[in-house]
Amino acid sequence: MFYRLLAITLLGLLPTLSAEFKVAVLHPLLGDLAKQVGGDLVEVVDLIGPNGDPHHFEPKPADLQRAQGASVYLVAGMGLESYLPKLKAIIAADATLIEVGATLPAIEGACDHDDADSSEHHHNLDPHWWHSIDRFRRATGIVADALAAASPQNTEAFQQRATAYRKELDELERWTKRELSKVPRDKRHLATTHAAFNYLCKDFGFTPHPVQGMNREQMPNPQELATLITDLKDNHVAAIFPEKESNPKILKTLTTDTGIALGEPLIADGTGGTTYQQMMRQNVRHIVEALTR
Repeated sequence: MFYRLLAITLLGLLPTLSAEFKVAVLHPLLGDLAKQVGGDLVEVVDLIGPNGDPHHFEPKPADLQRAQGASVYLVAGMGLESYLPKLKAIIAADATLIEVGATLPAIEGACDHDDADSSEHHHNLDPHWWHSIDRFRRATGIVADALAAASPQNTEAFQQRATAYRKELDELERWTKRELSKVPRDKRHLATTHAAFNYLCKDFGFTPHPVQGMNREQMPNPQELATLITDLKDNHVAAIFPEKESNPKILKTLTTDTGIALGEPLIADGTGGTTYQQMMRQNVRHIVEALTR
């Protein structure tokens, strides 16, 4: 008992570990990634929060106040954030802004930000790269390099944590491949609320059928809706998946008009307070459950 009390006392005298620097993130999944790579060495400030919409979020003065002192800002890139020119101008002298997706292989897709500066904005790219486990694994190295540049003395720690996390993503990818292989090839059609899952479909051999565009506000007109219904019927699509973030009435209309089942909600943009691995595993389970009935 004496030695236990002595040990507790000595532990209390040790200096408390504190973060070396602050990292501001403008996408919830980048917050998870920064924590995985940075550990206790970084303080991560998620400016969007668990229920924000990365497509339409724009940091307000109060948000930037919370991020004051951040050495690094992490954004998804690929044209997702239309406000980047303004943000770069505000933080130019104080922090480094990293577009994590800027050098990742991209899929073409219609842009949904009409007012963006074309010199800073990629109007022909699908920005939902995080639904590719391979791209998220590559992003791990990008984030590790960004943190190491901000805190060179901790480079080895960041690289070690990045290596360990990449191994976790390797296992996640193997598990995902095994699970999705349970879906017969003729049923590998993924009908979703908006066009967020093209990278998942490309990596694992599914055909995407989005009801809406690149964001949840791009509603189909009557002609587009009629074409979509025909497409869903012709391909014998087994289920339409709503999103955890929204459940538009149009999906109920579609299921009524087509007789297609409504699947369990998918997480599209990383919101909802989950980690990357939790998001992927939940989405895959819901897809397999609905498409193997």
